[in-house]
Amino acid sequence: MLARAYEMPWRRAYEAYASASWLMAVVATVATSAISQVPMQVAMPLAVACLAMALLRAAQAAHIMVLRAALTGRAMQVIGPVEQEKLTEDPAQVFLGFGFDWLPHHSQRLYELAKIDYRRYTVSPALLNLLGYKVTPQPDAEIGLPYIHGVEPRERALYRPLQNFEGGTLLVGTTQAGKGVALSNLVTQAVRRGDVVIIIDPKNSRRLKRAVIRACERYRDADTFMEFHPAFPDTGVRLDFAFNWQKPTELASRIQSILPPDTAGAFGAFSWDAVNVVVQGLVDLEERPSLAKLTRYIEGGIEPVLEQSLRRFYEAEFRDGWREHPEMKRLLHEAHKGNIKRPSEAASADLMAFVAFYEHHVPQSQRNKVIDSQVRVFRHNREHYQKITANLLPILSMLTSGDLGRSLSPDPFDPVDKRAIMNFEKMERGGHVLYMCLDSLPDPSVASAIGALALADLAARAGMRYNLGGYRRISLFVDEVSNVINQPLIEILNKGAEGGIFTTCAMQTLADLAKRLGSEDAARMALGNLNNVIALRSKDRPTQDFIVETFGKTAIHSLRVGLGHGADAHLGDFSASYSTQITESFEEMIPADVLGKLPNLQYFASVSGGRIIKGRFPILDTETPFPGPRQRLAA
Repeated sequence: MLARAYEMPWRRAYEAYASASWLMAVVATVATSAISQVPMQVAMPLAVACLAMALLRAAQAAHIMVLRAALTGRAMQVIGPVEQEKLTEDPAQVFLGFGFDWLPHHSQRLYELAKIDYRRYTVSPALLNLLGYKVTPQPDAEIGLPYIHGVEPRERALYRPLQNFEGGTLLVGTTQAGKGVALSNLVTQAVRRGDVVIIIDPKNSRRLKRAVIRACERYRDADTFMEFHPAFPDTGVRLDFAFNWQKPTELASRIQSILPPDTAGAFGAFSWDAVNVVVQGLVDLEERPSLAKLTRYIEGGIEPVLEQSLRRFYEAEFRDGWREHPEMKRLLHEAHKGNIKRPSEAASADLMAFVAFYEHHVPQSQRNKVIDSQVRVFRHNREHYQKITANLLPILSMLTSGDLGRSLSPDPFDPVDKRAIMNFEKMERGGHVLYMCLDSLPDPSVASAIGALALADLAARAGMRYNLGGYRRISLFVDEVSNVINQPLIEILNKGAEGGIFTTCAMQTLADLAKRLGSEDAARMALGNLNNVIALRSKDRPTQDFIVETFGKTAIHSLRVGLGHGADAHLGDFSASYSTQITESFEEMIPADVLGKLPNLQYFASVSGGRIIKGRFPILDTETPFPGPRQRLAA
C-alpha cells in the first residue's frame, strides 16, 4: 500500500480538454431541449451535472497550469526599509526569507522533474497573467535551475521561534551563493532585538558591514557600533583579550588556543607551561598580564619577573634585613665578582645570588610554588627552551608588533592613544555591536591568530556567564569559520547555549574545516554541535552528502509502464497488453546534486529539530533611508 497518492503534474493539462467537452455537453443538452422539446425537468439536471463536471475539470486543469507556471522560478528580490521593519517586527521570531515547508510531495515533484526537460512545460507570460500568477520569473542569466523553488507555486514569509536557534546554526554555501546576504538578514535582526552582537569576518564584507552600521543607526545608540580592523587600527577600538579571567591558568589556555591545530602535543604542553609560569609570576607581583608582557618575558627570559618575585618573597619572609643575612651577603659578593656563572646576559648578579640563596638556604616548607616554577624555567637550558617554545613565539610576535600590538595590548595609561579599550564583559554590559575584520587575504596567519584569540576570550566569558549568570543574549556570527575554528569555539558550540550565546557559523566546504581540524571526522564532530543547517548552493560532494544526511529520507514513487504484443501464424491472431506498476522506495529528501544547482540566495534548511524548509533570502536595501523617527531600544 502506498503511503500517499501518486501525483504527476508535469504533463499536458488534459483536464482542460475534458472541461471543454463537458461544456459542449452543456450546450448540447440545452440545445436539444429547445429543439426537440425535451422536458426541462430532464434537461436541466443533465445540464447542471455537465456544468459541475466542467467546473471540476477546469479547476484540476488550473491546478496543473499553476504548478507548471511556477517552474519559471522567482528572481532575486530586494526589500526596502518599510518592508524590512514590517517583516522583522516580532523579536521572538526569526525571519528566514520567503518560501515554504518542504514536504514529501515536493520531493516527489523534484524527482519527477529530473526525468524531463522542464522547459517543455513552462507557461507563457500571457497565460500566467490570465491565471493570476503574478511573479517575476528567474532570468536565464541568473545561476541555478529555477524549477527547484518552483515545485511549490505559493510561498510565504518564513519564521521560526528565536529559541529554536539556541543550539547554533550552520550556514554553508559556495562562493557568491549568498552567505553575505543571509548573514545581513540575520545580523540585522539580532541588532534590532537588542542582542550583544559579535561578527568575526575574515574578509571584511562591505555589504555585511553596511547592513550592521545601518541597523545600529536605526535601533541603537550612536556609540553602540564598534569596529576592529588590523590594517586600520586608528579607526577602531583596542581589544584586551587578557582582561577577563577567573584563574591565571585560563590565560595560558587562551594563548595555547591560538597555536596551529597540528602542533604536537608535547610542544603544546611546553608552550602552555611557559605562558603559565609568566602569568602566575605577573599575578603574584600584582601586575596585569598582557600579550606584550607575555611576549617580552617568554622571548627575553623570565629573569626580570623572577628577580622581582624573589625580592618580594625575601621582604615578606625576612623583613627589611634580608640583604644582611650572612649567606646572602656572601652570595652577593661572589656574584658581583663573577664567580657564579650566569645562564644569560639578562641575569643580573643580584638575581644569581637570590636564586642560589633560594635553592640552598630556604627550607622546602617556606618555598613558594610560583617562584619554584620560575626557578625551574630559569635553570632550563636556554637553547632547548627556545626550541620548545619556537611554535609560540612567532605568533606572539605577530600579535604584539607595531600598531597591532598597541591595539591588542592596550595601555590604559597612555595619554596619547584616545581609542576606547574594550573587552567582552564591557561589551556585554554596554550592549555593543562589534565588527571584527581579520583581514585574512594579505595576512592569513595573523588573521587566524586574532580570530582564535577572540574566540578563546569569548569562551572564557561564556564560562563566567555559565557560573555567575549572564546579562544580555550574545549573538555570535563567524564567517569563514574554517579560518578561525579552535577548541574554544567548539566549546562555545557545545555549551554556549547555556551561557546565552547564539552562534551562527558560515563556511564553504567540509574539506576546509577538515583541513583546519586535521580530519573529516573531527570536522563532522564539530558541526554536529549545530542544531540548524541552512544550505545554499554547494558544489563539493562531501559537503552535499553531509547536508542531505541531515535532511533525511522520504518515500518516492516510481511508475513503470509495460507494453507487449504478439502474433502467430494464423491470420488475424494478434494480442497486445498494457500494464502500469507503481513502486515505492526510500530516497534522500533532497537529492545531493540538487544542492549544486540552487540559484543564488536560495537554500534548503533543517531547523527546529528536523523541520525542512525551502526558502530564499531577500537583499536588504541599504541605500533608501528608513521612514519616520529613529527607533531606540529600551535599556
